[in-house]
Amino acid sequence: MEKAVKFTQYQHLKEHALSLCGTKQTLKEPGQLNPILLAYIGDVVFSTYVRLRVLPTSGQVRIIHDLDAKIVSAVMQAKAMDALEEILTDEEKAVAKRGRNTKSQVPKSATVRQYRQGTAFEALVGYLYLLEKETRLEEILDFSFAVIQKALQENGGKKK
Repeated sequence: MEKAVKFTQYQHLKEHALSLCGTKQTLKEPGQLNPILLAYIGDVVFSTYVRLRVLPTSGQVRIIHDLDAKIVSAVMQAKAMDALEEILTDEEKAVAKRGRNTKSQVPKSATVRQYRQGTAFEALVGYLYLLEKETRLEEILDFSFAVIQKALQENGGKKK
């Protein structure tokens, strides 16, 4: 019975959110957003960045998709986050920490630590994007892409 109630509540919340989509909504300040929402935005930003970087490398969609999937994985994002830790400002470290400490379901494709670090990375990217800190965001994305590319090359294209 409890699952039916949760599903009904979920349906109601989804319908409410859909009804709000017709009107322009304003976001809270990025620092006030739930870190999972920052990570959600960061995932989109990083995925778009990666696709635009990978797109010119091949005319084969399957190759582009395979590279993209490896690069945007939690495993690779964790490697990027590990490398970024030393160059982050205190503000950026605080955002990453909030993202890392957020509770969410961990997929089988990554360890808990990798997933948490990946979420920290995405939250940071989402935060910088929403604050429109374009120069810093580009630095973080370029640096992270280089770290991930090197890791993939060292491992023959494998994630681990």
